[in-house]
Amino acid sequence: MRLKNFSLTLFIFWSMYASGQGNYSLAVLKYNGGGDYYANPTALPNLITFCNKNLGTRISAEVPYVDVGSRDLFLFPFVHMTGHENLRTYLLGGGFLHVDDNYGMDQYIRNELKKVFPEKDLQELPSNHAIFNAKYPFSGLPKIHEHDGKTPQAFGLFHEGRLLLLYTFETDLSDGWEDQRVHNDSEEKRLQALKMGANILYYVYTQ
Repeated sequence: MRLKNFSLTLFIFWSMYASGQGNYSLAVLKYNGGGDYYANPTALPNLITFCNKNLGTRISAEVPYVDVGSRDLFLFPFVHMTGHENLRTYLLGGGFLHVDDNYGMDQYIRNELKKVFPEKDLQELPSNHAIFNAKYPFSGLPKIHEHDGKTPQAFGLFHEGRLLLLYTFETDLSDGWEDQRVHNDSEEKRLQALKMGANILYYVYTQ
């Protein structure tokens, strides 16, 4: 799997743990192939802080790296991204994956997703999809970084009506979640990114 300059964000939800203690865990997906899964190290911690403060969630502050090719994906800690079947099983079993284009991954991720779900195609989410208004009102994805100046798009993979994967393109949401000093984004842009991230989490928690 050859991927350049992007981060994959894997949201892992533990129903038993959540119902027992009211806590949730998020993780960053670790993979092979030359990509930078370790990019944006402050992104998820900042999003977690924002959601815990503004949505009343109790998401763990610890954000480990998790390999997609191991059974540990279902248990939590981590392993190594060598196969696709494990990810398919995880997603069909109730998991959720957010893939955020950090500029330059589009041609690669589409091919890889086709290996995971050869029978499914990415569908562009309309601007009135519930995920854009789950908690904060948006008319589609906010534009955080310009890059090629294209309109931001949100694509999804669905199974039996459930959104199991969200691919955000030409927006750089996770860059907007980072500490301000990292990308020098305005507070307005960072707040837009955090609110949209909160929408994603809220939607997944409640769908």
